Amino acid sequence: MPAKTRGGVVTIVTVVAVLAAVSEWSTPLGAQWLTYPTAGVPRTAAGTPNLDAPAPRTVDGKPDLSGTWDIEHNRPCPADGCADMPVGHEFVNIGWSLKGGLPYLPWAAAMAKKRTEELRKEDPTSFCLPIGIVRLHTMALLKKIIQLPGLLVILNEHNATYRQIFTDGRALPVDPNPSWVGYSSGTWEGDTLVVRTIGFRDGLWLDANGSPMTAEARVTERFRRVSYGKLEIELTVDDPKSYRTPWTVTLNQFIALDTELLDYICNENELDAPHLVGK
Repeated sequence: MPAKTRGGVVTIVTVVAVLAAVSEWSTPLGAQWLTYPTAGVPRTAAGTPNLDAPAPRTVDGKPDLSGTWDIEHNRPCPADGCADMPVGHEFVNIGWSLKGGLPYLPWAAAMAKKRTEELRKEDPTSFCLPIGIVRLHTMALLKKIIQLPGLLVILNEHNATYRQIFTDGRALPVDPNPSWVGYSSGTWEGDTLVVRTIGFRDGLWLDANGSPMTAEARVTERFRRVSYGKLEIELTVDDPKSYRTPWTVTLNQFIALDTELLDYICNENELDAPHLVGK
């Protein structure tokens, strides 16, 4: 399959999609929105994007988190190259930066060890299943944040999924139906959007090593746009069934300019799952 290269991240496009675009519209690939200029980018005196400029603000004075965002690609590819796309350390091991690692309870440690030793053959992403909000923050595909009054929407390239974060003051549901992304309510504390999420389905993986999260988990995210080009997400997982204590990591995201989202549908022409060894 051919690939579109966007800022060092390879996004797979099927042959069918490319041929359909060419045959139906008879336009060159360069005319796609993937290279459309981003409006309102602050510039330096030399005319280059000023990524260190102050974060934009909405009409009510809050930092505007809107934009298309990429992960921090802080894990170098091996000498023979990346098998798929360059990811970050957090994608493989969400707790890599924590002293002593994640505070697993014994069963959770054994589960993560088993999943890792078995080369992640039961990883939901290998079977094109949905993933939770933690892995969506570390997936090496773009996401778009749209900030509206009372609502923040996150559109993910990964499987063309979405997430809603309500900022209209509503309380979290009392008995929510289990969900892949949970139910999120956010409030502003100064320039930080604090988002609390509950209602996850059981059995979610937090990273490629298989760190587990149960339906008892509560996730708190603190979104802070530190500059025009950088978004900081402080992520706390409180899951007393899996971990001895709550733990917190900080994820950095960076603005992706002059591009747009491109569908990445894992299950399209997926032929590997029947050949994988696992449950």
